[in-house]
Amino acid sequence: MSQDAYAGWRTVLAGLQMLFVAFGALVLMPLITGLNPSVALFTAGIGTLLFQLITKRSVPVFLASSFVFIAPIIGIIQQYGDDGVAVAMGALFCSGFTYMVLAILVAVRGPGFLHRIMPPVVTGPIIMIIGLGLAPIAVNMAMGKTGDASAQLFPYADAIWVSMPALLVTLLVATLAKGIFRLVPILAGIVVGYSIAAFMGMVDFSAVNNSAWVAVPDFVTPKFEMAAILLMMPVALVAAIEHVGDVLAISSVTGDNYVEKPGLHRTLLGDGVATSAAALFGGPPNTTYSEVTGAVMLTKAFNPVIMTFAAGFAISLAFIAKFGAFLQTIPAPVMGGILILLFGSIASVGLNILVKARVDMGQQRNLVIVSTTLVFGIGGMTLGSLEGLSLCGLVAIVLNLVLPKADETEDLHEEEEIVEDMVK
Repeated sequence: MSQDAYAGWRTVLAGLQMLFVAFGALVLMPLITGLNPSVALFTAGIGTLLFQLITKRSVPVFLASSFVFIAPIIGIIQQYGDDGVAVAMGALFCSGFTYMVLAILVAVRGPGFLHRIMPPVVTGPIIMIIGLGLAPIAVNMAMGKTGDASAQLFPYADAIWVSMPALLVTLLVATLAKGIFRLVPILAGIVVGYSIAAFMGMVDFSAVNNSAWVAVPDFVTPKFEMAAILLMMPVALVAAIEHVGDVLAISSVTGDNYVEKPGLHRTLLGDGVATSAAALFGGPPNTTYSEVTGAVMLTKAFNPVIMTFAAGFAISLAFIAKFGAFLQTIPAPVMGGILILLFGSIASVGLNILVKARVDMGQQRNLVIVSTTLVFGIGGMTLGSLEGLSLCGLVAIVLNLVLPKADETEDLHEEEEIVEDMVK
């Protein structure tokens, strides 16, 4: 085999490895929300290719499902019944425009703009609410119930015997595994939990046996409802902040400044276009993936072409109907056990943002913003048509803008340092 052919095969296999790393969380999002995992695979691939087109294929990232949107998607699906998925897709399509507006503002005003409207004292509690607000879903599923506890799917004892080993394996792999295996704790938890569930007779394979080998995924056409759109669009602000962190992380890994070239405005636009495109087919919103960043760091696979192959594999798997049917056989307790750690980790990330930014909770201003945001979110406060993350995000941003700062000069210096770090 020639050297060029060998290098080509290594690139292809690296692409498959990247999809393997992202796979667990990629399919978990649609399974939690009731979306089709085959459609999620398809839209992850399409979204990645669109992102590469917009960023001139210069950033080695793979786009897939964002957990930030879980709560609003579930809420909309429950509210609108049979049209719930279509209405949620319409709202997600419009949420992509939030990214696009932010991309324009960043292009005009610079990357420090996002930090000024959403500093750590705002983003920290909002991200904590995402994890803590989803906690009941994880616990209910771990105990064999539906996410909203409306029905008991499996006996409690059986569910615990499945969910707890799945949780234990996930956390052990996340903390003790070495190399590439440390990047796939969710997948490891799914494999172990699923194996135990199958042994206990909790898995129904009839859908797999009755499905064709190859079929077009069940795409969904969006429907547009203003109330759902207003609920979903502000959530994209949180996802955009998450995106900025991912871009800075991948920049530090590769040594290239993606904030400057291709530019944060292009990467934000790429996420927005990918999210809107995914919604047109019935897929979950797309975002850059932290797990893939870890894999890039570990393997030194800096070539963006690798992500092109990962996207191609994802699109191909979407048309294997038996594979999609198999994914939908994963019992709720398996997912519940893993989600206990996953949703808790999201809340911990929000707390870590406050700690790393050294947000002084002794200052009344910071205490007011964080405490009000947390109680609104965890307590389920509603003001008119605003609720959930949309309300929390708006309240936190407004309080941050209107409340006087203890030391304007010190705050200005802090903002300038953060912007300088982003640009360096």
